[in-house]
Amino acid sequence: MKFTANQIAEILEGEIIGDPLVEVSTLSKIEEGQKGSLTFLSNPKYTPYIYSTNASVVVVNKTFVPEKEISATLLKVDDAYKSFSTLLEFYSQSKQVKSQIEKPSFISDSAVIGENPYVGAFVYIGENVKIGNNVKIYPNSYIGNDVVIGDNTVIFSGVNIYHETQIGKNCMINSGCVIGADGFGFVPNEEGVYNKIPQIGNVIIEDNVNIGACSTVDRATLGSTIIRKGVKLDNQIQIAHNVEIGKNTVIASQTGVAGSTKIGESCQIGGQVGFAGHITIGNNVKIQGQSGVTSNFKDGEVIQGTYAFNYIDWNKSHIHFKNLPKLATTIHKLEKEIKALKEK
Repeated sequence: MKFTANQIAEILEGEIIGDPLVEVSTLSKIEEGQKGSLTFLSNPKYTPYIYSTNASVVVVNKTFVPEKEISATLLKVDDAYKSFSTLLEFYSQSKQVKSQIEKPSFISDSAVIGENPYVGAFVYIGENVKIGNNVKIYPNSYIGNDVVIGDNTVIFSGVNIYHETQIGKNCMINSGCVIGADGFGFVPNEEGVYNKIPQIGNVIIEDNVNIGACSTVDRATLGSTIIRKGVKLDNQIQIAHNVEIGKNTVIASQTGVAGSTKIGESCQIGGQVGFAGHITIGNNVKIQGQSGVTSNFKDGEVIQGTYAFNYIDWNKSHIHFKNLPKLATTIHKLEKEIKALKEK
């Protein structure tokens, strides 16, 4: 699709300096810009490239003043980075414009599908499924019985959504995700053999949630595993049964959250963090990557380490840890001197 600088300016409410009719059809980095592409400048480090880029349109801050001639058309906005992010989202959505039901696919007679759907080839949609308007389900995905999917949600290829899962509006579930598989529930008998505990709950994913590729969210033993509004999960994340994640929390890749743990709102969690089960994390907590979290933490704490403890205390301890060889040598020397003094 092609857009003129004028059309883009209307989307971003920006001011054009240059040719308003110049057309762009792709996005690029400023140092790699070619004719017909649109790019942006927000980091001063990349300013030299604006004078050499071949991009047709460059989005810049209103405060930008060129020091020499620029061949590209400029589009001045309040915040170039945020505006370019808006364009990335618009561009991504325009590439996903599809509205058809491909064959072969299976849709149960009892399923209800809203307006303007896209159902890719080899999709299975089970009994009593309710799908909202403008939902896109890409090829080779499985939607189990009694699943609910809200308006404008995108399910990419190869996603498996088990029965009774509820997914809200404007969500994105990336390829390879498994939503609603059984939680890890087993109990040993007198012979030490582990018997399975039926997992009869479900998963509830609220509006505006993004779940990265190959992540898993397990169904609850009883009740629901709940992912609240605005949560963003990276790739390869494991959310166990009966976990609850508060709204607008973000979690980086390869993190695992054990059963019945509650994570608060607006938390920031790094990659490869491990959570023990049945603990509670407050709101606005920041957890550094590779931390092992085994106890409760209050609102606003910043934590790091395995086992995790207060961030400032951890940094102080780490300094001593790095100096352990030197400290050990010093202690050994002092022990010898004390022994010599005692012998005298």
